Amino acid sequence: QEKIAPALIGRDSTNQRAIDRIMIDIDGTQDKSRLGANAILGVSLSTAKAAAQALGLPLYRYLNHGAHILPVPQACLLNGGLHAGNDLDIQEYCIMPTGADSFTHGVQMLSEIFKTLYHILLARMGKNATNSSEDGGFAPPLKSSFEAMEILELAAEKAGYRDKVCYGLDIAASGLWDQEKNTYMFEGKERTTQEMIDWVRTLVKNYPKIISIEDPLDEKDYTGWAEFTRVFSDRLVVGDDIFATNPDRIRKGVEEKLANATLCKVNQIGTLTETCDAAHMARANGFPVVMSVRSGETEDAVLSDISVALNAGVFKTGGIRGSDRGTNYNRFIEIEDELGPLAEYAGNDYKGKISG
Repeated sequence: QEKIAPALIGRDSTNQRAIDRIMIDIDGTQDKSRLGANAILGVSLSTAKAAAQALGLPLYRYLNHGAHILPVPQACLLNGGLHAGNDLDIQEYCIMPTGADSFTHGVQMLSEIFKTLYHILLARMGKNATNSSEDGGFAPPLKSSFEAMEILELAAEKAGYRDKVCYGLDIAASGLWDQEKNTYMFEGKERTTQEMIDWVRTLVKNYPKIISIEDPLDEKDYTGWAEFTRVFSDRLVVGDDIFATNPDRIRKGVEEKLANATLCKVNQIGTLTETCDAAHMARANGFPVVMSVRSGETEDAVLSDISVALNAGVFKTGGIRGSDRGTNYNRFIEIEDELGPLAEYAGNDYKGKISG
């Protein structure tokens, strides 16, 4: 109110880049610590919404007039790591309904698999196994990633969708990294970078429908990232912590072949303009874009519109339950309905569809 408002009152809300630049300049820090990224982002997103409303356009169409592609939802059904109170070290085990006919059909598939998984966990381990994690997935007392994948695959099969889904992992390996020893503490053992790569190779060999692997190594293990990307070049190797939705860091990743896809989180970089710049930088260099919610989300579905506008092939939705997650599913369904016959579901083309 004291710093941002006086600088913006009377400005043209359709000049998003100028509005965001004013706030960035007032803040004057690299991490937006003076004004706070949440304050800056709130104004940035509100500006875009106001402009879209003034022009009588839905936000996704205001940001990209030709936007018509709906992403594949990547739903976290099992959790471990720092976001759960169990012994699983991998943070997220996700299902991606790549074989769905539409986004709406994909959500139906996820809901049915989620319900099936609930009954499997309840029958095997009791009601405590169905408790929710911070991200909205189940956090059962499983011991290994192989056990988690076996249960996830079983749920998809029992729900009748085994051949229509793929899987994604968020290893969140920075939380497993011991900087002093230069090793990862993973599933009860100290492991070198090469041992981590070999372990993932074995998991993928057993579960070849794992098509997306996020943050497989520590964000500063650059040599390891390059090798991991080389080994798993036929899958999405998604950089989150290593890029932090930062165009400069994505550029470095492109040049050094660190990952082959980027995660985009609007409150990681702090403005809509910078988020769009990061996504465009990635797409221009052949990196698919994965849009993502964060833990502790709000019920604002703005990320759904931004995802469609930026041609994201995948959208990480968190769990399948909770109003903070459901709001995005519902908004995507609404957008798909608005677009009618123009709507196109990314499906198996999640790496590369572009519109607008």
